Amino acid sequence: MFKSVAYQSIAYRSIAYRSIAALIACLHFSGAAAQNGAAAAAAHPADLDAQQILAASDAIRNPTRSFGMTTTLIEYHNAHQTDSNTLQIYAKADRTNGQYRNLIRFVAPARDVNKLMLKNGNDLWFYDPSSQASVRLSPRQRLLGQAANGDVVTVNFATDYHAQLLGSEDVDDGDRVSRHCAKLKLNAANDTVTYDSVEIWIDSGNFRPVKAKFYAQSGELLKTAYYRRFDH
Repeated sequence: MFKSVAYQSIAYRSIAYRSIAALIACLHFSGAAAQNGAAAAAAHPADLDAQQILAASDAIRNPTRSFGMTTTLIEYHNAHQTDSNTLQIYAKADRTNGQYRNLIRFVAPARDVNKLMLKNGNDLWFYDPSSQASVRLSPRQRLLGQAANGDVVTVNFATDYHAQLLGSEDVDDGDRVSRHCAKLKLNAANDTVTYDSVEIWIDSGNFRPVKAKFYAQSGELLKTAYYRRFDH
């Protein structure tokens, strides 16, 4: 069981997000990648190509078993909280495709209680018990503020993106500690993923993700995320 975490959305384009790491770190799952990445994580970064580094990072972030967690998303504008959602997330591994099947239940605020989202493969559905209606969603649609639906369900980096190694770079993590990282450019392998491209910095010493930038098809920067406070 993973601890509750907060996802703080700040200003779009300007400062963008700083998320407490575990939200994306725990919600970007990879079943097959985790199995392959576990072996890669034991290797030296210099011995791995870009896709193997990404798989090793997936193995650090992703559980290989079914699990549940509670996530709180908090939206801020001008340093003041403006909205929040609390979600219960249940995930079960699908060994056939390396993904997790996700069921998300809204538990707060009161207006959203017992609404559901279901992610099965690349299909995402929303159910509202008040209308008893089911609607298919895009992972790119906004859930809260700048948080997209795809930010709280499966995004399998090693499966859904082709990785390119851009080099090594020292960057500050979410606690402003400098980390020596491999910098990867990720390009979407299909058009069902939440973001068209991603730049991600992965710690060269332990394969933990440190920072990521998420881009639209136009090349516009949508958000920046920092990963920290790993726990399990």
